[in-house]
Amino acid sequence: MASAVSSTTPPPVEPPPAPRAGYGQLLRTPGAWSFLLPGFAARQPFAMLTISIVLLLRHTTGSYGVAGVVAAVTGVSMALFAPRSGKLADRHGQSAVLVPGVLIHAAAAALLTALALVHAPLWALIAAAVPTGASVPQVGPMVRARWAAVLGDGATSGPGPRSGRHPLPATAAAFESVTDELTFVIGPVLATGLSTGVHPASGLIAEAALTLAGGLLFAAQRRTAPQPGSTRADTRERHVSALSVPGVRVLAVAFLGIGSVFGGMQVALTAFTQEHGQPGLNGVLYGVFAAGNMLAGVACGAIVWRTSPRRLLTSYAALTLVCSTLWAVPTPLPLGGFGLLAGLCVAPALITGYTLVEALVPATSRTEAFTWLTGSVALGQAAAVTAGGQLADGFGASAAFTVPLMGTALALLTVVSLRTRIAPRGATKEIRHERGPAAPRPESLRAADTS
Repeated sequence: MASAVSSTTPPPVEPPPAPRAGYGQLLRTPGAWSFLLPGFAARQPFAMLTISIVLLLRHTTGSYGVAGVVAAVTGVSMALFAPRSGKLADRHGQSAVLVPGVLIHAAAAALLTALALVHAPLWALIAAAVPTGASVPQVGPMVRARWAAVLGDGATSGPGPRSGRHPLPATAAAFESVTDELTFVIGPVLATGLSTGVHPASGLIAEAALTLAGGLLFAAQRRTAPQPGSTRADTRERHVSALSVPGVRVLAVAFLGIGSVFGGMQVALTAFTQEHGQPGLNGVLYGVFAAGNMLAGVACGAIVWRTSPRRLLTSYAALTLVCSTLWAVPTPLPLGGFGLLAGLCVAPALITGYTLVEALVPATSRTEAFTWLTGSVALGQAAAVTAGGQLADGFGASAAFTVPLMGTALALLTVVSLRTRIAPRGATKEIRHERGPAAPRPESLRAADTS
């Protein structure tokens, strides 16, 4: 009889798979639009500042080298001060840091513009460039920190515990990369159009105005801001520095390579279009490069990826390969095609890096960790602008295209050598899930997996 009962028992019904997390679900997060729109305007400095300074000072001094030095000083200043800004935002709140920052930045950018127009000496331009770069608002990292706060750790596309489903935080990382690259489509084109079609100083003026208006609007959205660390109960976690995590240090070094691509492409494309007598194409060619980055970011957000250093390594290998061809391109049309390919390789590296760092640091240090990566991009951009400007002055635009190649090659070497340092603690669990169910494990090991 027992056998008969057993034979008629219906097999268990497996629940249907949960819908995959996507951009639509992400953008329906309550409060998301309140910080996305002003944040988009306020992050324009990162896309407009360098090219606006290069175009203005190239006009007033006639030298790419001088323009590159001043632009590099702003980048170095930003890289040095950005992590401190992120740490203060984690501790005291985003608005407390952002409001004075945008006011100082607008004033410093106005001073730099005025000094350039009156042909001030190089030392005066450098002195004004320091506060201009140091006060660049770190809106991108702040937006990423807000996503982490409103989504919560381990948010997934469906109910229930973590089970390998596509996490919304990864979709948010992809979305932020797309947003960053959209600014790199709009920002350089806007700055170039204003500087070449209206007045050489109008690009920098527009950058300061957007920073001020967008930054103040973003700071006013207090409801979605992460809770300041000074009000958290867990004071032990609060004082953890993001840079004390080995993986953050590795990623910060690797992101110098991405900065070298941004800075090197800006200077090299400016010199290239000048050499060919078509300066108006500068913004278009850089926009094509950024559009490739944006399209790759959209694709990365729509695909379920496993958070792994392997994707960062693959992206850098492809980026290095593409950058090795740029110096030999003779005309603007094929250069646009290779620039598009380079852009397609940048977004996966950016998204993977930000996703990895979010998994490596505690919530109380996320803004600081994000600003270390953003600051590294700015530092790499500054070094590339300086080197590219000197090479363009001395040897022409083709020589300037070797800067992205050297930067990405060194970053690739770093990732290959230290890839174990950037593997998240739960990487082994994700690999087991991809390969299928595993045999039951001792309770102590299961606890270690979820720690």
